[in-house]
This record gives sequence, structure tokens and C-alpha cells, in this order.
Amino acid sequence: MSKIVVLFNVKEGVDLEVYENWARTTDLPTVKNLASIDNFDVLRMTSILGSDQTPPYQYIEVLDVNDFDVFGVETSTKVMKKVANAFQTFADAPLFILTEHI
Repeated sequence: MSKIVVLFNVKEGVDLEVYENWARTTDLPTVKNLASIDNFDVLRMTSILGSDQTPPYQYIEVLDVNDFDVFGVETSTKVMKKVANAFQTFADAPLFILTEHI
């Protein structure tokens, strides 16, 4: 299994409560329902351990992908395109990182 890690801040002017409500009610349940996804978490960064610095990102998404071929098919559906487009209205230049276990 591989993971996709997404680091992002919300766009200026976006209400964090509106984004988080959308994440809880739309993004999380829709993505978790995909056959290619074993788990999906959206995490709010709160602090940097041992530091007073502000975290460089507000949010992290972690997707556990069990099959990238199936994931590619599933993310090309109308429903997932709608979710992805909505995400882009909230997220400011999200960084999508593909990972694998060592």
C-alpha cells in the first residue's frame, strides 16, 4: 500500500469552518467510499513539536491507496471530479506527495 500526503493551506478569504464542514460531510465520506482507498484522514496542524513557530501548512490529508490503477479510474468519475473541483476552491496550491513504504 502507498500513501498520498497532501499539504495545504486554505485560500485567503476562505472560512475555515466552511472548509472543515465540507471536508467532514463531503470529502471524507466520498473518498473513504472508494474501493482503492483503505483509509483517508484530514488533519489540522496545530503546532510544531518543541517550537513556537507556526506550522508551514494548515492541513494534511493522508490517503492510503491500495491500488493506483483503480484509484485513477475512480478519480475520473463525475462525482470525484466534482469533489476535486470543490477542493481546489478551498486549497491554495496543494502539494501532493506520493509515498511508498521502505
